[in-house]
Amino acid sequence: MQVDVANANAELAGKHPKEIVEWAVGLGGKTIVTTNFGPEEAVILHLATQVQPDMDVVWIDSGYATRKTYLFAEKLIEDLKLNVHVFNPLSSAARRDALMGIPDVDDPQHEEFTRQVKLEPFGRAMQAMAPDVWLTAVRRDQTEFRKNMDIVSQDKPGGVVKVAPVLEWTADDMAAYREKHGLPNETNYYDPTKVLGNRECGLHNRFTA
Repeated sequence: MQVDVANANAELAGKHPKEIVEWAVGLGGKTIVTTNFGPEEAVILHLATQVQPDMDVVWIDSGYATRKTYLFAEKLIEDLKLNVHVFNPLSSAARRDALMGIPDVDDPQHEEFTRQVKLEPFGRAMQAMAPDVWLTAVRRDQTEFRKNMDIVSQDKPGGVVKVAPVLEWTADDMAAYREKHGLPNETNYYDPTKVLGNRECGLHNRFTA
């Protein structure tokens, strides 16, 4: 699949996220949405399933989520009837903890840790699911890197079309949408590859679709 990225971004600028999801699904290819079941993730999952109820939902479960996050995920999966596909690292968290632990962000092993728990399973998920379109919940106000992202991007000709429906929304916009639709939120979330909330985990600035 090939899209005119410049025209797509001009067309979608300022549109409501649901309209952007409708545009993405309307491309006619296989569309997936990824989630970590962290803060505000209920919004993108609700938007996606409002447009396509059986959309494939890809969850890269690192094995390091909090108990509350796992309980939140199970409830949201049931409430929204999500068509979830779970991809885990090749090694268990317990085995990795024994051999490596959770390296600090300035530790040389942190890059390998990130590869094992997030990048490798994500790459495996993309190969297994073989999507044409990938919906992601990134927003401009989250990290410095994301300020310069576009709603629609395509890393290479014929590659996966990455679409960020809520890119232009603020935290207040997300909260308002949750309140309007009675969606829950999970804030007791831990990502060992990021540590800090405004730090990139590597997925969006290193993974080539």
